[in-house]
Amino acid sequence: MVSSPHEALHRIFRVDPGLFARLLPRAGIGFPEHTAIEPLDTDLTEIRPLERRVDSVFRVHVPGEEGGFVLAVESQGKPDPDKHNSWTYYLAHMYAKYRLPPFLLVVCKDKATAAWASEPIRVGRGFHTSMIVFPLVLGPGILPVITEPDEAARDLGVAVFSALAYATDPGLTAILDALASGVADDAGKSGSGDVDRVDWAEIVEIGLGEGPGREYWRKLMATYTPNFPGSNSIVEEYWLEGRAKGRAEDILRILEMRDVEIPDLVRERVASCTDLDVLGTWFDRSLSVVCAEELFVEG
Repeated sequence: MVSSPHEALHRIFRVDPGLFARLLPRAGIGFPEHTAIEPLDTDLTEIRPLERRVDSVFRVHVPGEEGGFVLAVESQGKPDPDKHNSWTYYLAHMYAKYRLPPFLLVVCKDKATAAWASEPIRVGRGFHTSMIVFPLVLGPGILPVITEPDEAARDLGVAVFSALAYATDPGLTAILDALASGVADDAGKSGSGDVDRVDWAEIVEIGLGEGPGREYWRKLMATYTPNFPGSNSIVEEYWLEGRAKGRAEDILRILEMRDVEIPDLVRERVASCTDLDVLGTWFDRSLSVVCAEELFVEG
């Protein structure tokens, strides 16, 4: 079964296709000047007999080169010898389908898988090699760890991918601390294009999967205090929304614990309120009101 962390590791490139050009050079992999990068259909099935789908496929347009090239992205969670058959098929089929040079990029979340995926795939026997596939690989040990907030803020896409790649690293909390600060930093420093900061925060949460890393990230997002209060930034709105939701839940919980009946209209009004000052007043009143409607009594 395909997991959310698996999907996040390759779908991040669909969110921000320009990430290829910013990320690959950090792993020592050159990426040509290009005019556009567009997602392609991931279905590589022939006629019917066997369904084969690559995780993500992109066409990279290169100035001065007719057609550019095709880039297939595979998210790999562990070594799997059967993938060698699939990957050689993908490349051969894309070459025949698009008539363009195909390349394979494997993205991993642990060093052992990254090392395995980096090995050339040789097709043939001892007396002759018919084909050799050299995958490009991004993962722990290949990409640098980003633990400085300023560096994370300069390119959120790179920082997010780095955090997902190091999701099982013992130093993940330091990576997430830097990323959380980067998400909250001045929008003008980011090189992540038009991607919403809230989208990046969600990608991180989904990509980390279940476990302490995800819980730590949720805590960071819930307790974050904006660097520039009153700037009406997306991150500040996200933070305020989270605080308001939490305060509304506290009010309703207190009423329930005090056995105060909560009509649906009261529950809806409290849950939909986003004004922290108003919620603060209601919170104080929730400790002593006899009926829930008294929360809203003026004076």
